[in-house]
Amino acid sequence: METFVELGKKIYNLENMREAHRFAVFVTRCCFNSRKMKQIIKFFNSSELLHQVAEAFPYVYEQPTRAFFYHLSTFEERIRLIKEHMMFLKTTLQPETIINIYSDKSLKLWRMELDEEFKSMELVMRIEPGQRKEGLLSLMLLLPDGEPIYQIIFWIARDKLGDWSMWIGAMQGPNMDDAKEVVKKITKKCHAYRTKNLILYATQAVARTLNLKKIFAVTNEGYYANNHVRIDRKLKTSFSDFWLEAGGDHTDDKRFDWLPLSETRKSVEEIPTRKRAVYRRRFALLDEIDSSISQNIRAVLLNPLNQE
Repeated sequence: METFVELGKKIYNLENMREAHRFAVFVTRCCFNSRKMKQIIKFFNSSELLHQVAEAFPYVYEQPTRAFFYHLSTFEERIRLIKEHMMFLKTTLQPETIINIYSDKSLKLWRMELDEEFKSMELVMRIEPGQRKEGLLSLMLLLPDGEPIYQIIFWIARDKLGDWSMWIGAMQGPNMDDAKEVVKKITKKCHAYRTKNLILYATQAVARTLNLKKIFAVTNEGYYANNHVRIDRKLKTSFSDFWLEAGGDHTDDKRFDWLPLSETRKSVEEIPTRKRAVYRRRFALLDEIDSSISQNIRAVLLNPLNQE
């Protein structure tokens, strides 16, 4: 029990009453699942790298104990996906990069100049404590002040066939007073390409560069918040509708849809003549994003040659 108490102190602010309550619940759940918790503790103590990740991001010990990631996830499933995700990173990315990401730093993947008001926008890979309910990594489009425009939160684990896959736990849009105006300006700058399509396009590019075989995305039914009875829960964007619109399809698990690894582009013949110039500029931008993401991720791969 003493070990669980010490872990809880790293996760929760005991001066906050709500956090103190969560601390008590955490310790209780750990005690009731002592064998399983010892398994995850042993895993993160199995190497210096994993130990440093857990020290920087102790929420990996909390995640198995709470109804996170997706609807009806079990304690065993949460432990498995955490371990698989971390092992994939450990065998794929350079140790320093992994530690940086879990130490509240970002891996920059792409940057775009905007205008005098918003200056620029960056695409980064990182993880924040507030994202731990839906995944173990996130891709974020950020303004210079760190304000997120769009983000996709995910983890990496094997599917039923044993293939390494990306699992999207959530997609979140902007939460600012002038969100509509910001999105409108960015969409115009991106040649009428919507920001939520942009973040998904970037996510697909990351999956391809990491040599992942499939992408699965949580549906409305699979969203983790369905584990809780909340009358105020409302998704601003229907996950299910958007995944299908983006070329996805249903799977035999209603909680997840399948997504293609690449976006299908319209041929020249399919594009009205008056719009072809816009589409050419848009496709050039998307090619630039692909190239930048590939270059920046390959620079931090453990064995770049094995990723060709």
